[in-house]
Amino acid sequence: MVLDLVPQDIEGEDVHDLRELLTARRALVKDQVTAKTRLATASNLLVKDQLRRRIDDIDTDIKALDQVIAQIAKQHGTLDERIRRLMSIPGIGRLTATTLVIDMPELGHLESKKIAALAGLAPMTQQSGKWQGKERIIGARASLRRAIYMPALVAIRFNHDFRDKYQQLVKAGKAKKVAITAIMRCIIVLANTLLREGRDWQPERP
Repeated sequence: MVLDLVPQDIEGEDVHDLRELLTARRALVKDQVTAKTRLATASNLLVKDQLRRRIDDIDTDIKALDQVIAQIAKQHGTLDERIRRLMSIPGIGRLTATTLVIDMPELGHLESKKIAALAGLAPMTQQSGKWQGKERIIGARASLRRAIYMPALVAIRFNHDFRDKYQQLVKAGKAKKVAITAIMRCIIVLANTLLREGRDWQPERP
C-alpha cells in the first residue's frame, strides 16, 4: 500500500529551532536513563557520586530546554494555540502536544486514515499475489509513537472514552499491546480532528 502523503511545513525558522531543541531533549533523556541504569548497579563511591552529579546536570539541561521550547512556542500565536488545543485532551501535556505539532505539521490537514498511516499507527496488510499476511504496524515516525505511548497509558486510566475503548478491545480478545496501539491511533486521529475543526476536546456525552 503506497500512501500519497506530502509533508507540510509550518511557521518557518522557529519550527526548525523547536525541532532541534526537541531532538536535543530526547538525547538528554536517553543519556539520563543510561546514567540512572549505571547508578543502580554501581558500587564505587566515586563513580556513584559522578553519576548522581551527571543525572542532576542533565535534569537542569532538560529544564532549560523545556523553558526555551515553551517560550518560542508562545511567541507564535498560531503555534501556541495548536499546542493549547491538543493539551485539552486528557493525558496530553505541553511537551507531548509540542512534539505532535512539530514532528507532525500535517496534523489538521489530512484525513484520519492518512494521518494514522503517517504516524505509523495504521495496520498495513502484507500482500503478495494471492497471499495475504497479518496486519501490522510498520514504518513512519517512531519518535512520534514514542511521544504518545505514555499519554496513551494515562488516557486509558483517566479518560473515560479511551478507557472504555481499551477495555472493549481487551475483552474482545485483543492483546494489550494491540489495544494500547489502538488508543495511540485514536489520540492521533482525535488530535487531527481537533486541529482541523478548530475546537477543544470535549468528553462524549452518554
